[in-house]
Amino acid sequence: MSKKDTSDGLRPLFENNRAWAKRMLKTDPAFFDRLAQQQAPRYLWIGCSDSRVPANQIIGLPPGEVFVHRNVANLVVPTDLNCLTVVEYAIEVLRVEHIMVVGHYGCGGVQTVLSGQRLGLSGHWLHHVEMVRHTHAKQLDAIEQPQQLVDRLCELNALEQVSQLCRLPSVMNAWKREQALTLHGLIYDIHDGLLRKLANPVSSPPDLARWRKSALKSIWSGKSPR
Repeated sequence: MSKKDTSDGLRPLFENNRAWAKRMLKTDPAFFDRLAQQQAPRYLWIGCSDSRVPANQIIGLPPGEVFVHRNVANLVVPTDLNCLTVVEYAIEVLRVEHIMVVGHYGCGGVQTVLSGQRLGLSGHWLHHVEMVRHTHAKQLDAIEQPQQLVDRLCELNALEQVSQLCRLPSVMNAWKREQALTLHGLIYDIHDGLLRKLANPVSSPPDLARWRKSALKSIWSGKSPR
């Protein structure tokens, strides 16, 4: 492909961008001036890189209202400096009040793990989803319907990432100094566009074992809070 072809490939995006900026200014002439001053979001969204799960659009918030971190399969890995930095910055600097771990049905990362595919770097990353699968192997292996199995592992994976968040020093320190901070485990359904709660939120240092047991019970019983 020539350089000209590569450049032309982005032309529709630039056209869309200019049209969007024009619409925003027409609706709110001070929008960009206000946005340029300082971001002050109340929410941190930790979600999947899947292009079908756009954070701002799903929760109906404009730019500047939600801080976003995305990776394959919406993981919170204690050795991932990128994620840890985002969480720490959101808590310490932006002073967000809510952190949402948002899984989604039909997650490609989860499906890859269940298919048994062995990939390169992505396979190394998805080892963390594999560990969630191993943790719940007995119950998962009893599910006969393939789609139900994928959906359940998507739910469990998101829930386990909230457990990981609870253990992070930045989160624990915020609670220790009584900073308002609530963690949420959510799942997004790409078939109807709706978000659903997986468990009750966490807003103080929990008895993690008890909270996790209650959250898992809600998932396996099909009675997660709405």
